[in-house]
Amino acid sequence: MIENTLKEIVNAYSKLDQVCAVVLAGSRTSNQSDYLSDYDIYIYADNEIPVGFRLELAKKYSDKYEIDNRYFETGDEWELRDSGTGLDFMFRCKNWITGTIENVYDKHIASNGYTTCFLHNVKTSEILYDKDNWFLNLQNKIRGPYPEALKSNIIKRNLMLLSDKKSASYLEQIEFAVKRNDLISLNHRIAAFFASYFDIIFAMNEIYHPGEKRMIKYAKSHCKILPVDFEENINNLFKADNALKIIILKNMIIELKKILPDSIAGMTD
Repeated sequence: MIENTLKEIVNAYSKLDQVCAVVLAGSRTSNQSDYLSDYDIYIYADNEIPVGFRLELAKKYSDKYEIDNRYFETGDEWELRDSGTGLDFMFRCKNWITGTIENVYDKHIASNGYTTCFLHNVKTSEILYDKDNWFLNLQNKIRGPYPEALKSNIIKRNLMLLSDKKSASYLEQIEFAVKRNDLISLNHRIAAFFASYFDIIFAMNEIYHPGEKRMIKYAKSHCKILPVDFEENINNLFKADNALKIIILKNMIIELKKILPDSIAGMTD
């Protein structure tokens, strides 16, 4: 049922001149879906698709929808009338994703965590429509070898953020938050810590970052190299009182550095 509906939706979008590709992505195409997962449909275009067109298409299949959300990416959300299945549409500019891939894969620019998420998203997408094989060519490009310079840049940048900066590292900020009993800051900085921590782990294993969901499970399934007591330390961190959190985080950094080549681990010293 959902397959037929998807075909009809893809056919409708493929008739628009500005649409370059329609792909299915997210947990449905990266073997991470569960009963809570919706269908993430990405529409890549040269320019914006009129909201009126999107609204009329939603009305054809759904009675419960939100059109033109702009909280994160521009998107529409539907609940299919007959099945209750969720469809999450995201509209991306062709030039934007091309530039994003170029910055990361070609220019090796690292971020504060989540550096290669968009590469993972594109690589694991299932093509539903692809004018002139543009999207397939983009996929084939990033299916090449993991750039060594990108790996080094991700590790160097995010190690500095974790603990090696002379001031205002995540570890130092967490220590200050504990001393102040500032629970909001503590939560915020631990989240940032994990963003960089996992960015390093995925880069070390030369695989693209899958995003913010189910990272422990993904790392255990796909990473050949993990720090000692990887999952145990994470679980203990969230159970521990605030003072003990600092000890656990310091140990996590020590074990993380042990899995890095000496040439990389020493770059931030």
